[in-house]
Amino acid sequence: MFHDLVSLFYPRACNCCNIELAKNEKIVCTTCLHELPVTNYHIYNENPAKKVFHGRAEIENATSLLFFRKKGIVQTLIHNLKYRGHEEISTFLGEWIGTELSELENYQSVDFVIPVPLHKNKLKARGFNQVEGFAREIAEKLDARYVDDVLVKKSAGQTQALRNRLSRWGNMEGTFLLENSAKIRNKHVLLVDDIITTGATLEACIEKIQQIEGVKVSIATMAITN
Repeated sequence: MFHDLVSLFYPRACNCCNIELAKNEKIVCTTCLHELPVTNYHIYNENPAKKVFHGRAEIENATSLLFFRKKGIVQTLIHNLKYRGHEEISTFLGEWIGTELSELENYQSVDFVIPVPLHKNKLKARGFNQVEGFAREIAEKLDARYVDDVLVKKSAGQTQALRNRLSRWGNMEGTFLLENSAKIRNKHVLLVDDIITTGATLEACIEKIQQIEGVKVSIATMAITN
């Protein structure tokens, strides 16, 4: 009864097209769900998400759930997550890709799932890390541990979207620190983020994590630019 009253005065809307959701729909309406551009990269070990890091970082596997296109449906979805506080989108996407990864041998060996961290100032301003729910759901599906106290962002830096491609890597140098590193020694880590653009942020994280003895790194993101 209470839920019905809430829905009456505050109708649930699709996070892609903003139409009212039907009772059996959540987060995204059925029409938009079928229009989301899925990559299916996880099916193929050699894929464009992994190729982003060729010659830059040694990784085991890489995948992205969706294609991110400017002014597209995925941009709207992630904008609602990051800037309108719709944290449920993160969980929704994590449950989706986590279920699929759990069926693949390459990802079944993952021991820890680590979100790319936000600087404490940005975390305070936003109120949440947009990839936390994504990471937690994937960890649950893979029967792995979610940890957010190993990789720490020590400098706020400039928003990566505002910098050109050539300067992004320089902007990331020295940005991340390791803490409690012993817990992931000789383990397989899945590093997760929202979007792969140039890969500079993830590359900096991988480089830092691989300073720990015996660590193997794989990557999963919500989307990749296309």
